[in-house]
Amino acid sequence: MADSARRAALIAAAREMNALGINQGTSGNLSIRHGAAMLITPSGTPYEALTPEKIPLVSLADGRSEGPLAPSSEWRMHRDILRARDDVNAVVHTHSTYATVLSALRRDIPAVHYMIGVFGASRIRCTDYAPFGTQALSDLAVEGLGRAHGVLLGNHGMIVTADSLERAMWRAVELETLARVYYLARLAGEPVILPEEEIAGEIERFASYGLKTTTAC
Repeated sequence: MADSARRAALIAAAREMNALGINQGTSGNLSIRHGAAMLITPSGTPYEALTPEKIPLVSLADGRSEGPLAPSSEWRMHRDILRARDDVNAVVHTHSTYATVLSALRRDIPAVHYMIGVFGASRIRCTDYAPFGTQALSDLAVEGLGRAHGVLLGNHGMIVTADSLERAMWRAVELETLARVYYLARLAGEPVILPEEEIAGEIERFASYGLKTTTAC
């Protein structure tokens, strides 16, 4: 995928994130791997005002950025995830409502539905709290993810990862749906949690399910 196409895809995904109702304003941020660097949404800029040349390019080695706008204040979190996970090419962070509610409650999301298998784990972990934009938050995010593709940040929101931006956006919607199902099930009673061996089978099946990578990051 050409540089300009990657930048345009990032802008389109940012706008879609708000249109889908899984983010508000400019509170979320997205990034995609770009060689030895990453393209990431800029800090505090309305997505409607973005154009490809305004997307910052940030080095994965030293965090230096290029472009007319400063990168998202959460750039460390994105960079460190991409550095820690060579299977990840895209990172999406949002403040979607139900995921954020569970993060405020400091609740992991257990296997309340088989779709948790799309995250490669039987539980979506919730981290402790750290201030936004800090190295402490980045460290919590990397640790909380482990080898999974989703994590809740304590009193903050969610992060999802994938090998492509399209698949990361898909996982962001699925994580908010899981959070909503779990929250509502807890209001109605005590949800039945699927056993580990069942989810292990779902993880294997989901390895070849759903959206496929159509564009390299």
